[in-house]
Amino acid sequence: MLATYAVSEANSRGRHHPEPPPTARGEFQRDRDRIIHSTAFRRLEYKTQVFVNHEGDLFRTRLTHSIEVAQITRTIARALALNEDLAEAIALAHDLGHTPFGHAGQTALNACMKAYGGFEHNLQSLRTVDLLEEHYADFDGLNLAYETREGILKHCSRENASALGALGQRFLDGTQPSLEAQLANLADEIAYNNHDIDDGLRSGLITLEQLDEVAIFANQRRDVEARYPGLQGRRLIHETIRRMINLMAVDLIDRTRHNIDAAQVRTLDDVHQAPRLVAYSDELRPDLNRLKAFLRENLYHHYQVLRMTDKARRIITDLFGAFLSDPRLLPPQYQRRADTDTPRAIADYIAGMTDRYAMKEHRRLFAVGEIH
Repeated sequence: MLATYAVSEANSRGRHHPEPPPTARGEFQRDRDRIIHSTAFRRLEYKTQVFVNHEGDLFRTRLTHSIEVAQITRTIARALALNEDLAEAIALAHDLGHTPFGHAGQTALNACMKAYGGFEHNLQSLRTVDLLEEHYADFDGLNLAYETREGILKHCSRENASALGALGQRFLDGTQPSLEAQLANLADEIAYNNHDIDDGLRSGLITLEQLDEVAIFANQRRDVEARYPGLQGRRLIHETIRRMINLMAVDLIDRTRHNIDAAQVRTLDDVHQAPRLVAYSDELRPDLNRLKAFLRENLYHHYQVLRMTDKARRIITDLFGAFLSDPRLLPPQYQRRADTDTPRAIADYIAGMTDRYAMKEHRRLFAVGEIH
């Protein structure tokens, strides 16, 4: 049973291209299925989360991260009586527009596109599902429901929002998206905060001793050690991290319920007009901020990570420059797009690359002897 303020097929704003209703599944199940079967979703397997794909088989990629976000999102959505299928679809699609090499690739591509409207990976995710996917005879893209597209667009500049019509209006007038969209946004944060710790420990770039500085981790670790004396290694790490995920999820559920009741939310329109409702408690938020600061200082800015991100920046910049100077170097389908907007077609091509494909394309264009 859905809450009265959840998104449902009854209050959905539908699809841009009308379609017959699906058989044996709901509209938002259809969206989730289309996302999973998309080319962009498969490519996430070979796109960086923190560590470049070839650096180790056990590190998370954009694909495994997206699946983990979807699991957390669906669990919390069920607890809050929200639309699980919609929340899961948003979670699975939230990184479809991400460049190769993670945030380093996005920063580099945005710098390349500065004179041509910039590059925002959330907007690129929307562009991917609205235009770039080529699966259906009747329309470009995946023709997802309005509410799924709304949730994919987590952030957007005012300039870009003004060009998106109804979908971008909330960024201009300060209204909120659905609770399902708000939830997917914070579930993303829960997933990467915890799983980046796991990958950071696995890589050796951060240590358990360093994490003693982070109260939310240290407290959970002490609880595990008290309950399981002598527990060490991967079991200790996993037990600690799963408790952290549970702590954050339960706090989010409790605080969100409180916010919904306090705002007297009854309908989906109430959700749009209320302040942001899906949130952590005031008590937990400082601990989460400290965790983020720790990861930024000790993992994301670790010299070994920065070395790879510098390489990524140079690869993206070199590729963009080569294609801009001679668009004939682009594959045929992107050459056709380049006829109307060359920089944006180049950005579409580069953003769709996996890490290893970008490195291979760079070798083809710049390495002596690479002529195929």
